[in-house]
Amino acid sequence: MRHLALFLLAALPLPALAEACMVHSQGQGVAVQVCQQNVSIPKGLFHDGFCQPKLKDQEIKVEFVEQCPEGAYGICSGAQAGGPAYRQDIHYYGVASDARFLQPFCEKQSGGKWQKPLKSAAPTRP
Repeated sequence: MRHLALFLLAALPLPALAEACMVHSQGQGVAVQVCQQNVSIPKGLFHDGFCQPKLKDQEIKVEFVEQCPEGAYGICSGAQAGGPAYRQDIHYYGVASDARFLQPFCEKQSGGKWQKPLKSAAPTRP
């Protein structure tokens, strides 16, 4: 009976460890910084696919972190990523006035919920 219990416990899904990637891109005078926090994407796919963007004429730097840092001006929580079962939280850093474009995209195209963190010291763009 003990072996059966151990087998059943081993078959249960374990809670996902916190996993995120900071993506810094720069090109044509524009610098963008986002952090993608994994919610339900298989670890290998998240690491090797979702955190490896290919952006034309952009210099990309990816840094893997345990969780997204504070300081985002907006978070697209539960954004659909590539399929209905794949979800991530996308934290946006930089120019807070960009939220006027990002919030509608988050809610309409990504099926996420826009959140404004309590602490946000991001500059605004005219």
